[in-house]
Amino acid sequence: MPQTIALVDDDRNILTSLSMTLEQEGYTVRTYTDGESALQGLLGKPADLAVLDIKMPRMDGMELLQRLRARSAMPVIFLTSKDEEVDELMGLRLGADDYITKPFSQRLVLERIRALLRRNDASRAEASGQPPGGLLVRGDLTLDETKHTCLWRGQPIQLTVTEFLLVKTLALRPGLVKNRDQLIDAAYGENIYVDDRTIDSHVKRVRKKFRAVDDEFAQIETLYGIGYRYKEQ
Repeated sequence: MPQTIALVDDDRNILTSLSMTLEQEGYTVRTYTDGESALQGLLGKPADLAVLDIKMPRMDGMELLQRLRARSAMPVIFLTSKDEEVDELMGLRLGADDYITKPFSQRLVLERIRALLRRNDASRAEASGQPPGGLLVRGDLTLDETKHTCLWRGQPIQLTVTEFLLVKTLALRPGLVKNRDQLIDAAYGENIYVDDRTIDSHVKRVRKKFRAVDDEFAQIETLYGIGYRYKEQ
């Protein structure tokens, strides 16, 4: 069954050209020209992945993402302009999985979508060498890859695809330091360029989510100038 991509942008030229490219690759595409119609459509009928512009009428991409994240961990890619660095960081903190800077090539968008969908599929599949059922348990942390669920001390933590992969990568080897390049490869795949600040923003958001249910959460440690590690329990 074809995977469904939602495109949300008030630029109809982008919607038309990108839709044609994705449909030629076998995807089903749904398009929206503003945030409000996209919110109604995606909550009623979720997609496998959404590509959101930031600046749109009726509801911008930031608010749309925030509302979607209250209900869904659907993979999201943001489209930003070159002068919107602050928006990129804010988008990542709100839960975007990736971002692409305008102007962009159709091929770049297609490759990022493929990579994110592969990561989403992989995070839900049972990993080789994992305990039966795809469960990873580290003290108070439980990750279920087949269901894409995360529990901390029995409390559910809703993680995006990227956040889930980052937590899993760190928790697989407690005490082992992972530098940002290693985390980028684990969360985004090799040969995908992502700025270091992207990983930092994702880690900050992960900590915030865990601290919402446990204000003493301190398992993900920062080693300044080196990277991150999951503290052994």
